[in-house]
Amino acid sequence: WRLMMSLTPSRGCLLDLPWEDILVPHILCHLPLQQLLSLQRVSRSFQSLIQLYLANMRCFDSSQIGPAIPRAAFVNLLKDNEVLQQLALQNCSDWLTDRELLPVIGQNHHLHQIQLKGCAQLSRHALVAISLSCPNLRRLSLAHCEWVDSLSLRSLADHCKALEAVDLTACRQLKDEAICYLVQKCSRLKSLSLAVNANVGDVAVEEIAKCCPELEHLDLTGCLRVKNDSIRVLAEYCPKLRSLKVKHCHNVAESSLSILRSRGVELDVEPPLQRALVLLQDVVGFAPFINLQI
Repeated sequence: WRLMMSLTPSRGCLLDLPWEDILVPHILCHLPLQQLLSLQRVSRSFQSLIQLYLANMRCFDSSQIGPAIPRAAFVNLLKDNEVLQQLALQNCSDWLTDRELLPVIGQNHHLHQIQLKGCAQLSRHALVAISLSCPNLRRLSLAHCEWVDSLSLRSLADHCKALEAVDLTACRQLKDEAICYLVQKCSRLKSLSLAVNANVGDVAVEEIAKCCPELEHLDLTGCLRVKNDSIRVLAEYCPKLRSLKVKHCHNVAESSLSILRSRGVELDVEPPLQRALVLLQDVVGFAPFINLQI
């Protein structure tokens, strides 16, 4: 990079290369965002170049800068961008509100992946805006966004039917009815997390099983109302299921999990005998010689 930045009359300089054909798509895309923001302070020409890059950026990830981005800086970074495809703003609860997010969502209709994990200061209006502006959305993370409610989730289900992965971990306002509506409208779902939601029970899980035949990953960690019957329905209707998380689901027993276990589905709960052996090993410091195939 330093070599490219050298200015010599015989070789010219970096800025002599075509900006839109060479610099933006083939060079600047390999630099961390933090370095690009520093580079724009070199000169007015570099400032113009970086603004052109930001206007054509397909992916924005706030973690490349840090969680504490000044509000004004974030707005300025994306004010001219209308081609974003991926937007990651996880854990930006200190500064991100609807006021900063909604203009970005409203002018970017090609977004297919949005990450808002832990963005606690947003409101249901953010999810409604996403549903209305992003018809091609495929992946959405709303983990630990307790502002997500049934009405905003219904809007998402009505307008974003191409969804393949949704993370609703700790969205505690949601109940079975809202989840059922989502999966009835978004039958292409392959990955769904409902972890840490005590309001989710068998009704939702059975509807997921019947409506989402492509389902591969389901996280029900801490869903205390889920029981064996819905796990059996899941095993019957979801032949492509690859992983299921049911840790801390105290009403789910091995009698239902064994069906999935025999199919090679990855479970986060060990068989009872295996758990006992691990506990015994922790206590006495060795594993007894037991034939695990018995």
